[in-house]
Amino acid sequence: MEALYSKLDAVYDEIVEIRRHLHQNPELSFEEVETPKYIAAFHEKLGHKVRTNVGGNGVVAYLEGAHDGPTVALRADFDALPIHEETNLEFQSVNPGVMHACGHDGHTATLLGLAKVLNQMQDELKGNVVFIHQHAEELPPGGAKPMIDDGCLEGVDVIFGTHLQSQTPLGELNYAKKELQASSDAFEITVKGRGGHGAAPHNTKDSILIASQLVVNLQQIVSRRIDPLDPAVISVCSFDAKGPYNVIQDTAEIKGTVRALSEEVRTQIEEEIEQVVKGTVMLSGADYDYDFQRGYPVTINHEEQVEFAMDCAKDVPGVNEIKEVSPIMGGEDYSYYLQKVKGAYFFTGAQPEGVDDPYPHHHPKFDIDEKALLTAAKVLGKTTLEYMEQN
Repeated sequence: MEALYSKLDAVYDEIVEIRRHLHQNPELSFEEVETPKYIAAFHEKLGHKVRTNVGGNGVVAYLEGAHDGPTVALRADFDALPIHEETNLEFQSVNPGVMHACGHDGHTATLLGLAKVLNQMQDELKGNVVFIHQHAEELPPGGAKPMIDDGCLEGVDVIFGTHLQSQTPLGELNYAKKELQASSDAFEITVKGRGGHGAAPHNTKDSILIASQLVVNLQQIVSRRIDPLDPAVISVCSFDAKGPYNVIQDTAEIKGTVRALSEEVRTQIEEEIEQVVKGTVMLSGADYDYDFQRGYPVTINHEEQVEFAMDCAKDVPGVNEIKEVSPIMGGEDYSYYLQKVKGAYFFTGAQPEGVDDPYPHHHPKFDIDEKALLTAAKVLGKTTLEYMEQN
């Protein structure tokens, strides 16, 4: 593997340059135009077969090895978030209100750098590599499913991917053998009451009071209706009933998110929310609209593949510690790939050097240590070559 490592070391400055270019020019989910062009041009320059507009704005590139063997897919996402950047970096976003605040610029730079090196090793490859550059991870319904429907996994035997983590120490890898991330769903509830003067609440059906009761009652689903051994989250994140200080509004709207680690609990919560809404609202003689929007399913690793990847990572330069961790309740549409083919997804520590309390993902001051990109590339590269060698 020394040849892989040395070649990646040689292109590290280019990987950083790519990351900074993408960071400076972020594009929102489903609005990516220049980013996929940049990615496609990079692969085309290497001589790779390239498909564009895959499932929307996705890009898929193909590298055929000189020898027969399995086809390994590697995935990186490239969309940004509707956040105004406050990092003051030299390469801070030039698009007001848009920022790479989740590391997707780093994911893409990692994969492009690795693609260049694997291209240099084409004569040695005992199989093929599919580079999946995915749009719109941040915004359901996401880019993974339409890319899969458009054939990005055709002929693929296994898939590997990683996510940079700003709050995990540099050099540390985190993994889970099965469930790694939760399902991610959303709900909207509109309480339809009857407004009136704030001085005469008895003549109204107070939508604000009813919605406030709902916020409290919804918490009883997880605490009293879901098995305590089944992790789940219901969070009300928006409450909207704007109006003058002395007017009770006709309607109040609440929005929130639901997270679970099993399809059974996910379905149960969807049904339980409506029962709570119906009971709470009807008790007050009001009406309601309820909409439950299914997002990404649970991200479930394949045990054999994640153990293989972490075993490969043990002696990779830059990897200091490998930890099995509990699942997190964040969602990720990488889950769709793992429903179709065997594979693994893991986290790569990218905590900025000298920062004891780094900003979390989706924060306007989010940043990463760019050395993590090299670590991620080496782990994914070694895993790819070892998989080809052993299969």
